[in-house]
Amino acid sequence: MLAKRIIPCLDCDLAVPQGRVVKGIEFKEIRYAGVPWELATRYYEEGADEIVFLDITASSERRETMKNVIRATAKNVFIPLAVGGGIRAVEDVRAVFQAGADKVTVNTAALKRPGLISEIAGEYGSQACVVAIDAKRRDGPGEGRISVSTPEGDSWFEASFYGGREFSGVDAIAWAMEAERLGAGEILLTSMDRDGTYDGFDVPLTDAVSRRVRIPVIASGGCGNPDHILEVFSKTGASAALAASIFHYGEWGVGEVKSRLAERGINVRI
Repeated sequence: MLAKRIIPCLDCDLAVPQGRVVKGIEFKEIRYAGVPWELATRYYEEGADEIVFLDITASSERRETMKNVIRATAKNVFIPLAVGGGIRAVEDVRAVFQAGADKVTVNTAALKRPGLISEIAGEYGSQACVVAIDAKRRDGPGEGRISVSTPEGDSWFEASFYGGREFSGVDAIAWAMEAERLGAGEILLTSMDRDGTYDGFDVPLTDAVSRRVRIPVIASGGCGNPDHILEVFSKTGASAALAASIFHYGEWGVGEVKSRLAERGINVRI
């Protein structure tokens, strides 16, 4: 059985020259967390399996992503680095790979032009292309949508873009299936309703996607403690859990989380 992965996420705002890591609640109420490469180095030393960097304003500001941050990080961090935000073409992928990244995540550009997924997979392999889906719960089954039973009742989930600022009308679960067909190697699935809330992962959403695709699914949004990670690994087919706030603000260390999971029978790399 493959080991489950623990992945810290660094949401980066490049409003200052060196960049800064921030964290919000439901994609709002942003607060400062630290310097990107300093946090990444700490998580690497604590035993993180991968690091995800998301340039949270690159797509909405229509600019390139944060190559300088990746260069600074890659000098001291030797685990896979995934980078997202502002990736619109294979040339953008090449640039972040040259800076030291191992994977890219695509969201806005892929929703607007799905063929980008196939282009990246064709050039660099499916393992290099992670499709990020920011999903918002909508009440009711939704005509022509994939309905999911949630504690709030039957719902469907809408995919958003531009860092959650706009909505696409696209069913998030159906989009995950289409992304796999187009060549995506992994799905980074974020519940916008749980993001930053510490209420736990959206288990019904994560389960619905992981049951419908064969590629790895990274659960994201809502992690408040190791028990939330245990729950999403126990109740869904997620292969990785992504967290931010619990690591950024010193509530838990990556090593502590992994030890707790190992004690409960979850296969993780210690």
